[in-house]
Amino acid sequence: MHGVKLFTGAAVSVLLMALAGPTPALADTIEAALVRAYQNNPQLNAQRAQVRVTDENVPTALSGYRPRVSATASGGVQYTDTTSRTRTPTATTFSAAHGTLAPRSVGATATQTLFNGLQTTNRVRQAESQVSGAREVLRLTEQQVLLAAVTAYMNLLRDSAVLDLQKRNVEVLSEQLRQTRDRFNVGEVTRTDVAQAESRVAAGRSAQHSAESNYITSRATFRQVIGVEAARLTSAMPVDRYSPDNIGVAVEQGKAQHPQVAAAMLGVDVASLQVRINEGALFPTVTLQGNVQRSYEQSNALFRQFSASALTQVTIPLYQGGAEYSAIRQSKETLGQRRIDVDTARDQVQATVVQSWGQVEAAKAQIIATQAQVNAAEIALNGVTEEARVGQRTTLDVLNAQQELVNARVALVSAQRDRVVASYTLLSAVGRLSAGVLGLKVPSYDPIVHYEQVRDSWVGVRNPDGR
Repeated sequence: MHGVKLFTGAAVSVLLMALAGPTPALADTIEAALVRAYQNNPQLNAQRAQVRVTDENVPTALSGYRPRVSATASGGVQYTDTTSRTRTPTATTFSAAHGTLAPRSVGATATQTLFNGLQTTNRVRQAESQVSGAREVLRLTEQQVLLAAVTAYMNLLRDSAVLDLQKRNVEVLSEQLRQTRDRFNVGEVTRTDVAQAESRVAAGRSAQHSAESNYITSRATFRQVIGVEAARLTSAMPVDRYSPDNIGVAVEQGKAQHPQVAAAMLGVDVASLQVRINEGALFPTVTLQGNVQRSYEQSNALFRQFSASALTQVTIPLYQGGAEYSAIRQSKETLGQRRIDVDTARDQVQATVVQSWGQVEAAKAQIIATQAQVNAAEIALNGVTEEARVGQRTTLDVLNAQQELVNARVALVSAQRDRVVASYTLLSAVGRLSAGVLGLKVPSYDPIVHYEQVRDSWVGVRNPDGR
């Protein structure tokens, strides 16, 4: 009876520690973990860098509107040796001349495209769509990282509680074994009862070692996703308040707002503009070219020459082997594929929302069921223990009842973990899992800042951060 009371009190204290959290000095909340993941996760930071890379597509496309200017300079030594023959009716004469010249010249050429079939215009629009698409991929990556952080946090919280439960269980079983041996020594039980208690102690230690392995794995995953070592974790609550109230609204919201769908739709814009760019290759190209050059030639006398020109050139493509027509057909097929990708993305989002909604409802029911299971297992353990004292139950009955209570408490901890993770999964499925929606106390990364810094840059090799 003493062993039973020890187990019940220990199990309750373990759950309180796992769900209510330790002392504030060592506590680490799920909000703090999400803030660290938002700031430190390498996958998310790499995607932010990718957005900055994509931003540069816009000034690259805008360069098509700007002139191209080049300067040339030449200089050196030129030696000439000339022999000439002159014929007259009476004689033929030969003359020779040689000399060293020092020609030099400097010049500049500027070329401005006036018309190229609107290719530059469409390239700029395409680059802007690529930037918007990269931002949607960044939103998707943010959702994935935050969900991974929640999962890692709750897995570690669950595995920590399960490990404590298994340790307490081994302590209780060891006490039960000691009592059984004492009773065997006075003849109250048989050797079989002792063997049964020894078997349960061994099984409990095996379960403890398995729980320790899971705990170590969860700590490593926490470090990988969050970016810091885990402290003592506090409880976490579901975030149902940020999700729609019914599944119909959730599905529509997910299909309209999820970054995967938005990125697919922007992919259609990019592909459509690529068709126009390729079609622009069939139109004439009009350019204006200005040239200025000054030449010097030093021999016995100084010779100078200055020239300037401004020419308009029209190039009409007639036939280039058919490559441009193939490119147009290919880009049209790509456009059709991107439109199909939008339907695929919407179907995937809808399936994920429905699945996540089902997981939330199942988790709610599971908590109710496992809580009832724990209450019933506690009552059963107390009853079996009392009956064993008067000889109506065996030692095996008591051990079985203890094991059922341990299993019930482990199931309850797992169900509480599933409940929190499912609520975040649903929020991610509808496209609303972000630092802003969760109200995390962290400066939000704004991709527009870098875009505006580089969009209209004409010159410069340094990034806005000074590199």
